[in-house]
Amino acid sequence: MVFTGNNDSDNETNITDIKTEKETKTASNADNRSNGREFLGTEPIGRLLFKLAVPTLSAQLINMLYNIVDRIYIGHIPETGALALTGLGVCLPLIMIVSAFACLVGNGGAPRASILMGKGDEEQAEKILGNCVTTMVIVSVILTTILLSSNRSLLLMFGASENTIEYAVQYMNIYAVGTIFVQMTLGMNAFITAQGYAKTGMLSVLIGAVFNIILDPIFIFGFEMGVSGAALATVISQAVSCIWVMSFLSGNKSRLRIKKKNLRLSAGVILPCLSLGSSLFIMQASESILSVCFNSSLLKYGGDIAVGAMTILTSVMQFAMLPLQGVGQGAQPIMSYNFGAAKIDRVKKTFMLLLKVSVIYSTAIWALVMIMPGAFAAAFTSNTELIEFTKKALRIYMAVSCIFGIQTACQITFNSLGQAAASIVVAIVRKFVLLIPMIYIMPHIFSPDKTTAVYMAEPVSDILAVSFTAVLFFVLSGKLLKSGQDA
Repeated sequence: MVFTGNNDSDNETNITDIKTEKETKTASNADNRSNGREFLGTEPIGRLLFKLAVPTLSAQLINMLYNIVDRIYIGHIPETGALALTGLGVCLPLIMIVSAFACLVGNGGAPRASILMGKGDEEQAEKILGNCVTTMVIVSVILTTILLSSNRSLLLMFGASENTIEYAVQYMNIYAVGTIFVQMTLGMNAFITAQGYAKTGMLSVLIGAVFNIILDPIFIFGFEMGVSGAALATVISQAVSCIWVMSFLSGNKSRLRIKKKNLRLSAGVILPCLSLGSSLFIMQASESILSVCFNSSLLKYGGDIAVGAMTILTSVMQFAMLPLQGVGQGAQPIMSYNFGAAKIDRVKKTFMLLLKVSVIYSTAIWALVMIMPGAFAAAFTSNTELIEFTKKALRIYMAVSCIFGIQTACQITFNSLGQAAASIVVAIVRKFVLLIPMIYIMPHIFSPDKTTAVYMAEPVSDILAVSFTAVLFFVLSGKLLKSGQDA
């Protein structure tokens, strides 16, 4: 009896020990998961922004090469390079629209997921991820259908001439097939960066960029495929990046994972994401509309050479803007997480550092363009006439780009804090209220040189837009951060 009694006591003790051990392990795992996120709310802001921004900045620089390497190679095709480059230029509005839809879904969902992670609600954050994946697939199918069936008529509407339309159609027929790869890569990579995996996000872009840079000369010159070769290289490269991104988000290394149960669309989950992403969508889509307006006006006043120059100007502007967006993407998870965690001082410090870095960079790139515009033009074409024309146009087009760091920092901060309405207003005012009307107004004001007047629309609009954004941010920021502190 004594033996039996002791055995029961030992069993109870063992069971208690096992339970205690399990509870300890569970608590330890929860702490580890929490610590995996807490660095966004504890590390010094400068070090944290550097840690997140360097990989995202590198990713944006790589992405810039990804986007413009086709234009560089195409512009140097013997004899037909200038016309082929112009043909590719009129494809840019359609390419921007594809990227805009990726921003609508991915860059709308990712900040919301970051805010929820800051609040400790990873389950809801994963629902956002799953809903965004499904939405991306649906959007990709629709866009592919439209691009394959209507690209010729759209390209003619967007500024293609009888000299350049065939080059444009060749490129878009192949590029359209890879729409789903572009969508998934750009949109879902935002969720990788939003979790603080900046290096992984950089690798997502780097893998595709390396493939594109290698394949471009092989297909364009080696196989003599020309413009079609450039498009094929882009599609293959984006497919490789897409596989990498989706594999990471489906694996154990990601804190937010794609799960089958979250793929079913829920209006309460996806609609707030689309609302938040709509500002970036408007920014990207308006770039497409702007490109159409610029191309049609320049074709009217300056012919194919003016449209070709615009292709180079757009490429150089991307060079200026993408690194700013890279730094902003590094700051986004810091501001979103700390806003969700009600650590308002860290939000303020992050914004001020983002503003300083953005203004310094935009001023530096402006100085380079003003000092040596010919070097930028020569990177895209070997045509002497086009280089000389572009040098003058570039100095006019980017005359006040030094102040655009203010615009970018404020807009990214609005988006990071979930302020869709303010971000939308800023985007609409800059593009639709100011720039598009200026494209058509300026040639009537400076009638002796209507082509130059079209290019002048950009700096005039930028001055007004940055002033408006700065005032709006100053008015709203205090109220916005106070509401976050009280939450």
